Amino acid sequence: MIDKNPSRLRRARQTRLKIREIGAVRLTVHRTNNHIYAQITSSGGDKVLAAASSLEKDLRAKLKTGGNKGAAEAVGQRIAEKAKAAGIQAVAFDRAGYRYHGRVKALAEAARAGGLKF
Repeated sequence: MIDKNPSRLRRARQTRLKIREIGAVRLTVHRTNNHIYAQITSSGGDKVLAAASSLEKDLRAKLKTGGNKGAAEAVGQRIAEKAKAAGIQAVAFDRAGYRYHGRVKALAEAARAGGLKF
């Protein structure tokens, strides 16, 4: 069986190098089969400024499952709210080597609709 993870991490490394080069605040996405996570890190990558996931208690109450597009949209809206509260308007989107498709795309579009600029 071929493991996809090393390839994904290689792609992610290229993106992160480019984002560090431009010195932007980064919105990172991580997904598992059951949940989706998003966090905004400082331009140096050393501090988490805001985080949201489908594991949060108030989101779990609203969602039937944490591993679908609906959950991704809810997390995207939530991370946009938290970013605005922290005074962040613009971020660089780090999809962590995942394809811009499905849940990752849903999260990104919901964050944009919530007022974040990519």
